[in-house]
Amino acid sequence: MSIFTPTNQIRLTNVAVVRIKKGGNRFEIACYKNKVVSWRSGAEKDLDEVLQTNSVFVNVSKGQVAKKDDLCKAFGTDDLTEICKQILAKGELQVSDKERQCQLETMFRDIATIVADKCVNPDTRRPYTVTLIERGMKDIHYSVKANKSTKQQALEVIRQLKETMQIQRAHMRLRLVLPAKEAKRLKEKLKPFLQLVESEHFDDDLEIICLVDPGCYRELGELIRCETKGRGAVEVISLKDMEEGDEKL
Repeated sequence: MSIFTPTNQIRLTNVAVVRIKKGGNRFEIACYKNKVVSWRSGAEKDLDEVLQTNSVFVNVSKGQVAKKDDLCKAFGTDDLTEICKQILAKGELQVSDKERQCQLETMFRDIATIVADKCVNPDTRRPYTVTLIERGMKDIHYSVKANKSTKQQALEVIRQLKETMQIQRAHMRLRLVLPAKEAKRLKEKLKPFLQLVESEHFDDDLEIICLVDPGCYRELGELIRCETKGRGAVEVISLKDMEEGDEKL
């Protein structure tokens, strides 16, 4: 597809249009194909690699550029870079039905791959294959959302799959070091975070080797840092505690 824009004499080729309706008006930006998805997933950081031009249009194919007053009214700013970022984040990518289907199938596979990489069967601690996760996603009739990142959707899929199959995030193995004076009191506060305590060693400090849910890692680390005024420590021994070999049905 080749689009000629007479207002700024820019010939836009291989265009992917991202459209949003805001403040009663339609706004469009012209992007490079495949770059929009990369931007939304975080793989692409350079906005210039995504946008064919930083102009904001009311109609890309006709080359009709949006008025400054309309942009200010709808977005609260006339900063074109900021407006383009908002449209990229929340707008709808205009693609053909065939392209959209291909994109959704790719995202479906990517989501299943992330889930398989992060999760295990809690009974066997073995990871599931991507094929089994895809089957589980089909069983719950999961619908891929083109405007959300695959990582965000993977977390949602994990929550939904828990209702139909034995699955959980693989635990992290941590080494906690607690100063002797605070050890007993702080250990009680940490109990809700610890899925399994593998060992404890008391020397000058209390050292605990334990398994925790990855979602609790930051909160646990912040608690230890604040309660010990920086004298405690959290060390990641393993990001994923799992047995070797795929889970089989």
